[in-house]
Amino acid sequence: MIHMELLSPNDLKEKFNTPWIAPYQKVITLVDDGLVELIEYHPCPSGSHWMIYQYQNSSELILTANRDGNKHTYISKIGKAPLELKASFNAAGIEEISVNDNEVKVVHAGLAGAGVGAAMCRGMAEGVKRVELYETGGGSKLGKAAVITPIMEKVVIGVDDTDTKDEGATWTMAHNLGLKLANEGFEYLDHIIVQLYPHNPHKTQNCVSVALSFAIMPGQRDELINRTIEILKEDSLSDKTSIAILDGIMIPEELREYSIRTKQNMMSIEEAEKIAEKLGIELISVTGSHGKIGALAALGLYDDCEEAVKVYHDN
Repeated sequence: MIHMELLSPNDLKEKFNTPWIAPYQKVITLVDDGLVELIEYHPCPSGSHWMIYQYQNSSELILTANRDGNKHTYISKIGKAPLELKASFNAAGIEEISVNDNEVKVVHAGLAGAGVGAAMCRGMAEGVKRVELYETGGGSKLGKAAVITPIMEKVVIGVDDTDTKDEGATWTMAHNLGLKLANEGFEYLDHIIVQLYPHNPHKTQNCVSVALSFAIMPGQRDELINRTIEILKEDSLSDKTSIAILDGIMIPEELREYSIRTKQNMMSIEEAEKIAEKLGIELISVTGSHGKIGALAALGLYDDCEEAVKVYHDN
């Protein structure tokens, strides 16, 4: 029978106050339709690509694993898939993810230092409610723990047309919007600039829109959207500002295709509205409707930075 110790982050910090523990900064778990997006802020400044490689290589539950600086993101299935750990080759991973009673439980396991990360380092992070500690790890030993966090939901907001030819910048206004919402208790996750059709005659200059990603507690969505509209009405310099809202983790393929076309050609408001209606995406005119085109396009590439910034040239 496996011994299990139930500990809070503070309990862990008191019990393991040693130089071989490096606490993670924050852990967030987003849940959507059988999937969990696990976001972990690693203790090292540039994160650990070793961890990304090992987790994706060892864990059947993980669909994608990415690192952006010290931000590690794993999109995974809910379920159980035992690990076959082997030093250096398959040294760490996730063997179980479950969702119950408004909580997400992620069972990590790893050998040696990876086991220390699985148990104590993650367990001390902001956002963790408690840890079920099975093995502490370290040296040549196995480390194993279940990290338990509250269920959160993902909302991505596309923003466009907040500036004019005389003043303003959509990327800065969108970022400051994110900061204001963060100060009101919403978790501001990311800011992605999406390059649109560079030959658009209506552009102010560079022709970009922005996608802002948030993690919210269940029931906060309407408040988030309402505050976004209020702030933009107050701060926007344009009479064309619009937003688009994508709920959940995955991007519909048809939305991504629309975004690519918006980078390559002129698009109409009517086409944006048609695609949004078909996919169940909310489009909102804040000060005007022209921004709907770019706001919707921002959503389709919020998870692909390389494609988002790409400029398509005329043949």
